[in-house]
Amino acid sequence: MSERVTDLSKSPDRIAGMFDAIAGRYDFLNHLLSAGIDRRWRRRAIQALALSGSERVLDLCTGTADLAIAAAVARPGAARVVAVDFAAAMLNVGTAKLRDRQLDRLVTLVRGDATRLPVASGSVDRVSIAFGIRNVENTALACSEIFRALTPGGRLAVLEFAMPTTPLIRGAYRWYFSRVLPGIGRIVSRHNAAYAYLPASVGAFASPDQFVNILRNAAFDDVQAIPLTFGIVYLFTAVKRI
Repeated sequence: MSERVTDLSKSPDRIAGMFDAIAGRYDFLNHLLSAGIDRRWRRRAIQALALSGSERVLDLCTGTADLAIAAAVARPGAARVVAVDFAAAMLNVGTAKLRDRQLDRLVTLVRGDATRLPVASGSVDRVSIAFGIRNVENTALACSEIFRALTPGGRLAVLEFAMPTTPLIRGAYRWYFSRVLPGIGRIVSRHNAAYAYLPASVGAFASPDQFVNILRNAAFDDVQAIPLTFGIVYLFTAVKRI
């Protein structure tokens, strides 16, 4: 029997449809499958933005708006957050969360594409992305759009999964990611494709060094790749120079 090949095509319609199908269980599975560590990773990303309380933040691939909410409630937090995603059902979940927390006047959710940002050039002070850049069809174009949107001196923080380099950890991670995670994801979400796509997309995405080069090619300076939790996640930071 031939091994099933996971579809890694990243057309906006396909990715949006896949995430819309699991929107109702997305937050629960994120916390379950990461043992709650995803909250810590988001806090690190917000810290890297170095907010002072006056910044306009653009959160891309926002999903159900967890990182946008983290930016809004940080102390100090963002003055205003615009959160963009192209999956309507995910944004609907995010809208309910904002209303529950009475943050809907501070955070605006917008349906849009990371490669065609619905904001003016130089109009935001910070940009954040959590676990979404690998789902964008044209990574380099998205990074160029982020650079365009940022004010001079603006900062970028990106969280993304990676394959650990330490052999023992890499082996355990690959086993969990390819065997345990898809099984739990399928059972809870009742969606086969999404949790097969997740580990496959991580393996197919740019390595940390390659993504650093993509950011540099987009004209960012001070680009750093910081490994978190044994290197299963990286926090990438960059600055648009004045």
